[in-house]
Amino acid sequence: MFDTFKNRLEITGKLTTITALRISAGRSTEPIGTDLPVIKDALNCPLIPGSSFKGAMRSRLESFLRGIDSSFAANPAIEEEWSITSQEMRQLKNTCDNDQLLTEAIINQTDLISLLFGSPWIASKFQVRDLTVVSDTWFGQYQERDGVAIDRDTETAADGKLYDFQVVPGGTQFDFRAVVENAEEWELGLLMIGLHQFKTEQIPLGGGRSRGLGVVKLEIDKMYWLDVNKKPEKLLTYLQELVNSNLGDKLPSYEDGKESKQKWTKSLITYLTENLHKNSTTTTHT
Repeated sequence: MFDTFKNRLEITGKLTTITALRISAGRSTEPIGTDLPVIKDALNCPLIPGSSFKGAMRSRLESFLRGIDSSFAANPAIEEEWSITSQEMRQLKNTCDNDQLLTEAIINQTDLISLLFGSPWIASKFQVRDLTVVSDTWFGQYQERDGVAIDRDTETAADGKLYDFQVVPGGTQFDFRAVVENAEEWELGLLMIGLHQFKTEQIPLGGGRSRGLGVVKLEIDKMYWLDVNKKPEKLLTYLQELVNSNLGDKLPSYEDGKESKQKWTKSLITYLTENLHKNSTTTTHT
């Protein structure tokens, strides 16, 4: 899957907290301070791990795909529901004569969501950097809120269950940067659906979501697209441009990925429709 460079999509933008955001760093061991601090970087500024963003998007897209066909998205939390379990992987290794056959067998049996986001047996094509705070939107202070556990019998505060927790204030912005490499058009379409969910404030982040925390909005600034599949001359030109470029530069080889969003999304719908019919035919014959 990654032995030959085919394409690359770079995405940059800003993620804004619409409501307060809480991504926990676990219970504090400090004698003074909040009970439940948020994740911070080395400079004590708020940080959103890329894994939190990616995990929230994956969960939403899994729910969409399962709504179409349960085989499209395996449950990553339960090995028995993986599209390839550990036992099945050992069987594949024993039956495939070479690495090429093994790779093809793994890809053919991997569920659709894992092809893009990765799994224990296949690498992810989608990478999200940790989101760092935009300094102009951060005034250096966290909000602290009180929480309490309720005794279900008395419907009052449980004894000794009062605590406080930190949140990042609403209106704080974070730099967003992601890369996807060697993706098929339908996988890019799936990614566009996920990004649009963040754009329309449909995917909350962090904890306390039942309290209204974690509503965020993503605004995409740039989408740089490079497709060199079976075009060695274009790849050579791109490599030459890289030598003289800086991070974030729009190289001459790049195309505007935003212009391909509709094409990629259409490819996704076509791919899902064809595989849904294929699964239905297989089930009927069985």
